[in-house]
Amino acid sequence: MAKSPLQTPGVYINEMDAFPNSVVGVPTAVPAFIGYTPQAIYQGKSCINVPTKIQSFSDFKTIFCYPDPPPPADPAKQYQPQYYLVPQKEKPYQGPFIFTEGVYYSLLPDPNSVYYLYNSIRLFYENGGGDAYIVSVGTYGKPSGKPINFGDALVNTNIQLNPLLHGLEILKNETEPTMYLCPDATLLSIDDNSTFMKAMLLQSATMQTAICIFDVIGGKSPDPILYANDIDTFRNALGTEGLDYGVVYYPFIGTTVTQNNEIHYTNLFGGDIALLAAILNPLTNPNPVVGSILKEIEAGGSGLSVAQLNAALINASASYASIIKLVVEDVNLLPPSGGMAGVMTTIDANDGVWKAPANTSIVGAVSLPIRLTDAQQATLNVDAVSGKSINAIRYFNGLGILVWGARTLDGNSLDWRYISVRRTVIFLEQSCKLAAQAYVFAPNNAATWEAVKTMISSFLTNIWKEGGLMGATPADAFLVDCGLGSTMTAEDILQGFMRVVVKVALVRPAEFIIIEFTQQMPQSS
Repeated sequence: MAKSPLQTPGVYINEMDAFPNSVVGVPTAVPAFIGYTPQAIYQGKSCINVPTKIQSFSDFKTIFCYPDPPPPADPAKQYQPQYYLVPQKEKPYQGPFIFTEGVYYSLLPDPNSVYYLYNSIRLFYENGGGDAYIVSVGTYGKPSGKPINFGDALVNTNIQLNPLLHGLEILKNETEPTMYLCPDATLLSIDDNSTFMKAMLLQSATMQTAICIFDVIGGKSPDPILYANDIDTFRNALGTEGLDYGVVYYPFIGTTVTQNNEIHYTNLFGGDIALLAAILNPLTNPNPVVGSILKEIEAGGSGLSVAQLNAALINASASYASIIKLVVEDVNLLPPSGGMAGVMTTIDANDGVWKAPANTSIVGAVSLPIRLTDAQQATLNVDAVSGKSINAIRYFNGLGILVWGARTLDGNSLDWRYISVRRTVIFLEQSCKLAAQAYVFAPNNAATWEAVKTMISSFLTNIWKEGGLMGATPADAFLVDCGLGSTMTAEDILQGFMRVVVKVALVRPAEFIIIEFTQQMPQSS
């Protein structure tokens, strides 16, 4: 017993802890977005390659978007994709197009002007997103000044593999994110995308703190027959490491994130009004009203805003209105990863991380580029060879668009087949790990062992009460053991190891509900 320092007579009070340490559950839905932003500067300091935590879309705009000029000027355009109308000899067999003045025009983007991160963040917050990390690896590059070739894969050469890998590497210093996603990665080449996805899975498996949410290249405009080639390419690109930490959704989703007033004539032909005039006001069939509006635009607007001139052009030309509608629809075709991060955030808050993020809608999703059938989804959901399950987003009559899959990429594993199981285990592991740090360097004796067992058991009992573990009683739901002769040997203690064994009965989703009916003979009353 330590010698008392008291020397003066009197009354003294010692406060003793009445309760042991407790486990506090870590956040389960904190995505880390990696990609390119309009800008990345806050209070004069660059935020490029700086993992930055935000809590709202307003925070994102403050740090990563252009500041809006004072009224009555138009708001700053945060995303400026460029589109071209390219004449075709016959009706295009794929992609958006218009037919005007006897000519088919395909609507084709400038690939170097296409980015997905900005709108994916918007979709995340539309679906209930909260805290998130943004890793901006750079700002938008220069457009190429020409459209993509008809039928070519959409690859933005401004998006580079090495900056994305560096942004991912930086996240090794952040343990709070529970999801990694990079919508812009679908704009890489197939080989570069493969390298990046493998790096994401390896980092997730090493850190054991986050899952990866992937999108499929080709999911924006899938061929109704040959779409399976894109799926095969995706599966072959993943490798075999860390599959239980990966989740993928297919196809892209048509959203309402971008509104009609965000797209106008500056998004066409790189802002070259003469090229637009050749379609809207041809010499063979001139439109005087359209011609006068286009002249005002070329002259600098005569004091009118871009929004006002754009509205006038829409009212004056049905062809222009159709073009803007097609551009908006194409810009709104987004990778689903951002929306799914929001869906998981909402489900975690309402039901718990153990609830599968499936059989639910995505806010803002209004269309799909392909409507998968049961037969088509079967080969996506279950792959006997690789086990790399693809979660389908499907349309159902009377129900709308639903997330119709709940599997990880390790679909053949009985342990890690389901997303909710993997995410629940991450939650339990990280929560217990952080709480156990209080006992690092504590005496490795029975008192410490009992304290740790009590702490973890109390935490798991609460999770069981919330429905996160199976079992009629806590004893059926989990087991926590720690002690000499059960989890440790005398040599372990000499080497400074304290081993705690935790076994849990996890909740799994009812993926296949089978109702059996048989007939029985009628019986007399």
